[in-house]
Amino acid sequence: MKSPKPTPAAAPKASLHPRNRHQGSYDVAALAQAHPALAAFVFRNQYGTDTVDFANPAAVKALNQALLKHSYGVDTWDVPAGYLVPPIPGRADYIHYLADLLATDNQGVVPTGPGLTGLDIGVGANCIYPILGHQEYGWSFVGTDTDARAVQVARQLIEANTTLRNHVALRLQSEPEQMLEGVLKPGELFDFVMCNPPFHTSAAEAAGQNQRKRHGLGRNDKSKPALNFGGQPGELWYPGGEERFVRQLVKESAARATTTLWFTSLISKQSTVPGILKELSWGPATEVRTIEMAQGQKVSRFVAWTFLPAEERAAWAAKRWHKA
Repeated sequence: MKSPKPTPAAAPKASLHPRNRHQGSYDVAALAQAHPALAAFVFRNQYGTDTVDFANPAAVKALNQALLKHSYGVDTWDVPAGYLVPPIPGRADYIHYLADLLATDNQGVVPTGPGLTGLDIGVGANCIYPILGHQEYGWSFVGTDTDARAVQVARQLIEANTTLRNHVALRLQSEPEQMLEGVLKPGELFDFVMCNPPFHTSAAEAAGQNQRKRHGLGRNDKSKPALNFGGQPGELWYPGGEERFVRQLVKESAARATTTLWFTSLISKQSTVPGILKELSWGPATEVRTIEMAQGQKVSRFVAWTFLPAEERAAWAAKRWHKA
């Protein structure tokens, strides 16, 4: 079979997805009202605007707790010290653009409801993608991770929120080199796979990037916490970086060609994309897309691929998403 030509990427976006709840500046007063603990971290900057100290890990965590409660109705959310505290607006963008991708196989209508199931590889202790995906679109999720403690914490988060309970299953991946093998059940169907792979190649590279970020935030005091957003080694770096991670996912995905509609992966570095597209060109994928996203001046993207032709994807949607 002749390999498909990748669909050209759209022009880079200048702002968040139109359905993203976090357009513009944060309403700090409303957030502090929803989560009073945030108030301790609010200050007025030189422009006369109330904001929080984004270089302070405790402030970033409190902001996330406030956002999840105020915008998504998630009352209980926390992660242990040292685990990744993700920026929610960017994570929400991945969910919304993924919803648009699914809509292309559903006559332009975003599919909703618990009958649609996604797989989040590397779900993390924060469990952010299943939380956002369910609260926005009602989707069900399976989340996997190689960190046993992260899986335990994520499971506790889900159980602590009645709106999420019974809609997210968490599984431990005991083989760090594998993405799909060994953790999925035979014949299990997924409407999409998503992941946000660690993009650094080593601990040293991750530390260097963090120091540059701290400098950008105006914090060079080494006595202060090292990471405002946290992160365990498995969350921040992987041997070979995100390219090796995603190449492995591409290789394994072919074995589940008929049991998964779309495979996707966030790609942080533009320089990674050509290698991933080359890997996909060697396999039986029927369609490959690169979907651009942006949060302010930061541009990211995710690559999506499927092994099913368009008519089979439409039949998949009609069978799974249109049940009475």
